Amino acid sequence: MQPDDLARTLSPKLGDLLLGVEPFEGMAGRVRFRREGALDLFRVVRDDLSFTHLSMVGGVDWVDHREVFYVAWSDSLRQYLLLSTDVPAEDPRVESASSVWPSANWHERETWELVGVSFDHHPDLRHLLTPDGYAFHPLLRSFKLHEPEELEVKSRHV
Repeated sequence: MQPDDLARTLSPKLGDLLLGVEPFEGMAGRVRFRREGALDLFRVVRDDLSFTHLSMVGGVDWVDHREVFYVAWSDSLRQYLLLSTDVPAEDPRVESASSVWPSANWHERETWELVGVSFDHHPDLRHLLTPDGYAFHPLLRSFKLHEPEELEVKSRHV
């Protein structure tokens, strides 16, 4: 599948929620979308384009905004597809992909924890890598290392 094929399929279904489709080395392409169209895009990509497996979700802090990206895989096409959306730094959230791709669950938890992007309607958005009560997002550019005595981390007794 080529970027032009992706654009022909996605444009009529997403309208102005689709910001663009461009070539991306080693993948079917890169699809840029408005965060409001996340669920619609995820369903079309899965159901109409047969990208049935979500391999990765991640985030990048660009200071003034954050980029959330998704990597989907198609067994039938034997290709990856990159999906990405920008979210404002002051409201870093997007709809969860876990209702479309259950594999998004842990990836979104990791992205929330490390980059501070919240996923609306996520079934279990809680700490995965850092302790419960840890209030920092270590992959934000604004993150500063803290002295141990400055941290108040609630510990869980098992």
